[in-house]
Amino acid sequence: MAVAATSLTELPSLATLPRKRLPAGRPREWYESHNRRLKAMRLAIALLHSGVYRPRTASNRRIRRVAVEIGVHRPSDVTCRMVRTLIRDENGR
Repeated sequence: MAVAATSLTELPSLATLPRKRLPAGRPREWYESHNRRLKAMRLAIALLHSGVYRPRTASNRRIRRVAVEIGVHRPSDVTCRMVRTLIRDENGR
């Protein structure tokens, strides 16, 4: 059964939780990794909404194309790997 992929621009915008300030005094690496995880999660959600359900079909090029569509800065190779990890199915494929 084929599922029709929805254009990302056609998706309803959902209300987001109010932003909280990040805790002060952490090392810079902590903030970088926190923001990288948030970006990877946004991209994974957008890919799932667009019909990409398997990590092997989420190439770096496709992830970066989705990033442009949703208005996120170009993700690095590390962030792309994190996105694929987030959309991994229950069998690890």
